[in-house]
Amino acid sequence: MENGKRPAGCVPEEGAAGLTAGSGRTGRKNPAVTAGLSVVLALFILSCSIAVPILIRPFYYAQIGPLRLTEQTGLSAEQIRTAYDEMMDFCLGKTDEFSTGVLAWSESGRDHFADCRTLFLLDLYVLAGSAALLALAGILRLWQRHRRFLLWGPAGLGAAFLLIGGAAALDFDRAFVVFHHLFFPGKENWIFDPDVDQIIRILPEVFFRNAALCILAVLLLLCGGCLALYRRNGKQA
Repeated sequence: MENGKRPAGCVPEEGAAGLTAGSGRTGRKNPAVTAGLSVVLALFILSCSIAVPILIRPFYYAQIGPLRLTEQTGLSAEQIRTAYDEMMDFCLGKTDEFSTGVLAWSESGRDHFADCRTLFLLDLYVLAGSAALLALAGILRLWQRHRRFLLWGPAGLGAAFLLIGGAAALDFDRAFVVFHHLFFPGKENWIFDPDVDQIIRILPEVFFRNAALCILAVLLLLCGGCLALYRRNGKQA
């Protein structure tokens, strides 16, 4: 071209290459990253939901009266709280000494709570790890480029637990047994004799049902919050 002039709209080859590379860096979305973030978010929501009744002990204390545990066991509310606290201190790794206050226990019962301890600590490790990964993803601005993870993870997890919760609601006794067979395979030490492992007297099945409902409620609340955040970001985009 004469005088080095270019037609309007023409971009130098090196400039076009730069724009292409730049758009690849900022605009391209890797589905694998989105899927990975979805899994991490689902693990965070699940582990956080499970941690609520485990860590928040007033959740148990508030049920001592409604479940009439003092009348049914002959223990004072303070004795019940102490037994529960000592058991949970062991399950959360705060002590290696297993005890249940004034209540009797057996080695078989202790072994079951040792299995519970493994599951509880695993849940807390998953919670901490997934929270750290989500924070790192935020720092790297992956949330903005892969925001669909706010949809995929919560939607899949919420739908799955609605189905599980519905099935459990139809027959909680059966669901309770299936749960223990899944998470304590080949073991029967979760079946307590109340005269030998007296802790079961202050842990009626209704309490576990309430804990399951709490987990489901927190899980659905967190899933709903993520979906609302996804919709809000979509409108702003």
